[in-house]
Amino acid sequence: MRIARYSKDGEVAFGIVEAAAESADSIEIAEIVGHPFGSIEFTGVRHPLSSVRLLAPVLPSKVVAIGKNYAEHASEMGGEVPDAPLIFLKPSTAVVGDGDPIAYPPSSQRVDYEGELAVVIGRLCRDVPVSRAADVVLGYTCANDVTARDQQKTDGQWSRAKGYDSFCPLGPWIATGIDVADLAVRTRLNGELKQDGRTSQLVHKIPDLIAYITSCMTLLPGDVILTGTPAGVGPMQVGDEVSVEIEQVGRLRNPVVAR
Repeated sequence: MRIARYSKDGEVAFGIVEAAAESADSIEIAEIVGHPFGSIEFTGVRHPLSSVRLLAPVLPSKVVAIGKNYAEHASEMGGEVPDAPLIFLKPSTAVVGDGDPIAYPPSSQRVDYEGELAVVIGRLCRDVPVSRAADVVLGYTCANDVTARDQQKTDGQWSRAKGYDSFCPLGPWIATGIDVADLAVRTRLNGELKQDGRTSQLVHKIPDLIAYITSCMTLLPGDVILTGTPAGVGPMQVGDEVSVEIEQVGRLRNPVVAR
């Protein structure tokens, strides 16, 4: 199932993206009552997907990100994978959706893309054991952990470098009911392949991340975990388009503009 958040005629709603019954080539979105954090109930309203604007699939209270969770990426950044997951936070105001612009701040001389698999939390949870981690997951989406690389190096911590408005594109929707143990994660810049990894290369696996994070903080429905980026990160420039595509999930596209 693919759960999308969208706007139509000024109204915002959640819906299920599916092929229309009369044509496998016609994609529609079936509106649901309220939100997807619980049982799904349809309103009976349907729209062609082309007639709505997709928004960020959730508005999280927080984005919990994991650094250096692919060995090759850790190496390209001049370090090693830490023994325990390396946690940092991105503010909710950094979140934008598919097609929304990434705003290049004038205070930075280098802004990088980092394509990642994102986990969307489906229920309030704390102290989740590894064996029950799947119970708190609503689904998965594509993410770009945009980073002002120069400021990450100079600041000594990552809040500013990772926290600018628009520095956390998510989308295009939430994919549920899929096995994410070994999915391709690919990032393209202006159509050129830059990152080509697999989720099987994650050092700290998703159940372990959920257990570790919830041992220190409560996660709320709609919160997002960014699981780490493969090797191949690099700079973007104003006028570029970056896309993050994850097998069985979807493709997230964002242009880069001057702030």
